[in-house]
Amino acid sequence: MNNLSVSDGYHRYHIETKTAPDIVAWPSRFKVKVSRVGLARLLLSELIHYRGDVEVMLSRPCLYGVFSGPVGGFMPRSEKCVGCLRCTTQYPEWVRVEPNPERQRLGDSYFTFRHVNAVAYEAESGRIPVKGAGYRGRFGGEGWDGMWTDMSEIVRPTRDGIHGREFISTVVDIGSRLNFLVFDERGEAAGKTPQTFTIPLPLLFDAPAPAVATPTLYRVMAEAAGEIGSLAILPVEAILANQLRGPHLAPLFTPAEARRLISLPFKPKMVVMDGWDEQLYEAISRTMAGVTVCLRLDFTAGEELLRYAEAGVRVFHLTANYHGRGRDGAFVFDLIRAAHKTFVQAGRRDEVTLLGSGGVVAAEHVPKAIIAGLDAVALDTPLLVALQARFNGEFTHRHDDHCQLPAGLDVAWGVQRLKNLTAAWRDQLLEVMGAMGLREVRRLRGEIGRAMFQKDLEREAFAGIEGYGS
Repeated sequence: MNNLSVSDGYHRYHIETKTAPDIVAWPSRFKVKVSRVGLARLLLSELIHYRGDVEVMLSRPCLYGVFSGPVGGFMPRSEKCVGCLRCTTQYPEWVRVEPNPERQRLGDSYFTFRHVNAVAYEAESGRIPVKGAGYRGRFGGEGWDGMWTDMSEIVRPTRDGIHGREFISTVVDIGSRLNFLVFDERGEAAGKTPQTFTIPLPLLFDAPAPAVATPTLYRVMAEAAGEIGSLAILPVEAILANQLRGPHLAPLFTPAEARRLISLPFKPKMVVMDGWDEQLYEAISRTMAGVTVCLRLDFTAGEELLRYAEAGVRVFHLTANYHGRGRDGAFVFDLIRAAHKTFVQAGRRDEVTLLGSGGVVAAEHVPKAIIAGLDAVALDTPLLVALQARFNGEFTHRHDDHCQLPAGLDVAWGVQRLKNLTAAWRDQLLEVMGAMGLREVRRLRGEIGRAMFQKDLEREAFAGIEGYGS
């Protein structure tokens, strides 16, 4: 096959998934409790009823093998239980299925055990969690739960990109864009030109908390980002110390590390500044001409953001804490909308790229964050949970030490787990966009009309009714 035919070939973006079983046993989701006396009586009565037919007598109502151990139901295998409750329906007198308290203690008050369950399944299988019993949670609440995506199939044609019959693009642009182009009298572009690069999905990997950062974790994140075509934001010292290289790495510099600019053995697509520093910005621009400079800072809005834009920054990475709260306690959704609105009102939204992290712990949060105004999301704690990290308390801030990765973390296993997670989250993003009738994720950015808000709907429905709001 010649080079021309190779370059002319079309390859649809795809993340290769493969089962990556847990390396440490999680607590089982359920506890199966059997009354041994009741089971013995049942077996005795069946022995008489079925006239000694052992095959019939020892059959038990479980498709998943909970009662298939050496001694059957006397020692049920709780780790195989999926909570279908068939056994409790058929034999309510002697079997009970209850949630496992140890499983419910996984995560913390924000990254709840339900989110842990979903992420663990996605990272292991690469598939979307589907429950045949339907959604059992609340249909409203605080934070992300107070926002509903509008997916009306009546007024919009439904796309079908997840099954491969129709293409839906998840490509996003990162960098400096222009509101319009200027041409000279010869018809050639004059003045500034757009300086962007693309990644195939609106997901990046954020720098891990120092308490859990290890050379193995850095390698896992770097290799996984390279294989899915995204970016991993890593401290420059970690990149140099672990001899990592490649355009999929976005070195994170503090002002004190400006001297490290000349030490990088490769030219990255993007360099991240940890806080604004004019001298560092000038050093990056001078040393790495043509490289996109990203400013990482706590969520802010208004004049502060515009001031950085005036200084030349075109890519912003805005961060909330791991529970999605800003410095003033506002939730990340409101923080994203404020930052997005700042540039919209200034007529400069298309000139900048907004990245965000903090508080995104479920696949559904990604399209919601993009609707609020982000171009792409940088993942933090979901990556750790995908690698079977455990929280030992409230894991709220980057410098908390309430998180621990399992011993014996393997690079190949970790890379596959992160690939599985991003594949499952991309599929769920495609589902949302398909139901909205959208062909590309870039059109989702800032589309507040694609969302409904619980508080607004309640206000419209119940305002003026006595007792509402009290």
